[in-house]
Amino acid sequence: MALNKMLIVGKVWPEPKSSAAGSRMMQLIEAFQARDYQITFASAASVNDFMADLEDLGIETVLIELNNSSFDTFILKLNPQLVLFDRFMTEEQFGWRVAETCPQALRILDTEDLHCLRAGREQAWKEDREFRDSDLVSDIAKREIASIWRCDLSLIISETEMDLLKIFFKVEADLLLHLPFMLINLKEQEIENWPDFKSREHFISIGNFLHEPNWNAVLYLKEEIWPLIRKELPNSELHIYGAYSSQKVEQLHNPKEGFLVKGRAVDSKEVVGNAKILLAPLRFGAGLKGKLIEAMQCGTPSVTTPIGAESVNGELPWPGTIADDPKGIAESAVNLYRDQQVWECSQKNGIRVINERYSKKELEERLLNAISKLQKNLESHRQNNFTGQMLHHHSMAGTKYMSKWIEAKNRITY
Repeated sequence: MALNKMLIVGKVWPEPKSSAAGSRMMQLIEAFQARDYQITFASAASVNDFMADLEDLGIETVLIELNNSSFDTFILKLNPQLVLFDRFMTEEQFGWRVAETCPQALRILDTEDLHCLRAGREQAWKEDREFRDSDLVSDIAKREIASIWRCDLSLIISETEMDLLKIFFKVEADLLLHLPFMLINLKEQEIENWPDFKSREHFISIGNFLHEPNWNAVLYLKEEIWPLIRKELPNSELHIYGAYSSQKVEQLHNPKEGFLVKGRAVDSKEVVGNAKILLAPLRFGAGLKGKLIEAMQCGTPSVTTPIGAESVNGELPWPGTIADDPKGIAESAVNLYRDQQVWECSQKNGIRVINERYSKKELEERLLNAISKLQKNLESHRQNNFTGQMLHHHSMAGTKYMSKWIEAKNRITY
């Protein structure tokens, strides 16, 4: 039976203009719609003014509740052939209900990035030491890896995370699919319309402030990096963009220092595409950094750290510079800002990275072929995954009854 009915259970409603996660979700939706999937998007999150208009795209949207058996009734009626969970926390909440109510539905997890890797790196940074393997052995990892085992397939955005899952966590390769951002190739006409070196000015930093690595990077810029750049380029400015800025972010605004907090960008590609250089001095994190990908799509060279560049460019040259200390980042930024030839070469490197590593057509085929193969062999695939079966058994015995207890408690309370 061909797959045609799909449920996406979202941790949040997708905001493609606010975060890379939102853009990633919309890329997945586009890939499935191109193959005529009938998509329903459900989430327990609050709706907001910045979410994508899914219904305008022909996608049914449904508000669901945590710890409520109404979800069972909803999904039984929908009877999807494919269920996609947005991050492991969503699979924890609803995976057992899907498995129990619609056992033949293919269950896919989009990890976004490995949360246990990001958390481990953050902890190492806070303790001012090198990251080590033992940082991965955490409660978050136990939950996240268990979720991956329970699903029929998990979408992994970076090669580094693929290696980590297969080598360190010993996850079976047939449970994983490397699927980075799926992007339309940059065409010559689009490239010719980019502002050139002389038309651009200033530096930019951009990123959702609900994401801790982004806030940390802005502090790093303010306290250690920007003063070094400003000393060499006294008339330059750093424009800080990001959704969900708070008072602590806005207090960094200082026009005299050329450090300008701009808040949410109405059109991120416009502001990135008019800047001369994007700065992304990330000290911890995981996955692929959407801001760096977007900079390449806009022809804007970047200066970042090894963490920021991880798995983005493969063996291809970086479209800018990679440095890992304030002095190195500042010197690289100043040189790139001044040298037109180096800047233009960096821009070309970015075009090559986008077109050779993120081809929408090729990656969509990779995803949909993997799903088709799994659907044809789902029973044997699951039989070969005894660890997943075991974890399902225990999670359905534990999570299920905890959820039912919470539901009963809420019923009594209200």
